[in-house]
Amino acid sequence: MMAAPNQKLNRLLSVLPSDTWARIAPELVMVEMPLGHVLYESGDPLDHVYFPTTSIVSLLYVLEDGASAEIAIVGNEGLIGVALFMGGETTPSRAIVQSAGYAYRLNVRAVKLEFSRAGPMQRLLLRYTQALITQMAQTAVCNRHHSIDQQLCRWLLLSLDRLPSSELKMTQELIANMLGVRRSGVTEAALKLQNAGLIRYSHGTIEVLDRAGLERRVCECYAVVKHEFERLLPNTEAI
Repeated sequence: MMAAPNQKLNRLLSVLPSDTWARIAPELVMVEMPLGHVLYESGDPLDHVYFPTTSIVSLLYVLEDGASAEIAIVGNEGLIGVALFMGGETTPSRAIVQSAGYAYRLNVRAVKLEFSRAGPMQRLLLRYTQALITQMAQTAVCNRHHSIDQQLCRWLLLSLDRLPSSELKMTQELIANMLGVRRSGVTEAALKLQNAGLIRYSHGTIEVLDRAGLERRVCECYAVVKHEFERLLPNTEAI
């Protein structure tokens, strides 16, 4: 028998009122999110939204030549598939699992039905979408104006905020694809952070040794995104 969904494993789910939770909980399915798994490709119709619990998903824009760059990351603070309830049905981005774990999946019928009630879940999802748009916009600015090591610091801190530990399983090649830069640039940036005693990188594992040091070194973009999420997403039950 499958375990009952745990409302506390995802920040959005955790602040839903009890009556809203009672309606959607039976529709939630816990699914495994293996590293590198593609939830959807650009242009695919969306059949579900996903509420990550222990996984992190990267949203990427992919060019015709195969090059890609990350526009946002989503973890246990949010959901994947905003186009489904915003009326778009499809999205031009790719969603790929960046850090393995689990997520709750909710089908399109349940999402649209609850959204159409114009109640707490609709207001919460709209606020989350605004926060996600802020992250996308700030990522574009960061990639254009800040150094690769600052971008790497931002990426590490945003990832840490969505994980229970200080370790990330990620190769330099994957990080380069996420940031849209050359692998050599990531290698140089990672060495700078390692030589400064901020991280330890070995065999595809990045361990953060000094988070405060990363926060001192990171550009303003991290604080902008973090503040907007904290402003828009309540820590208490949504009303």
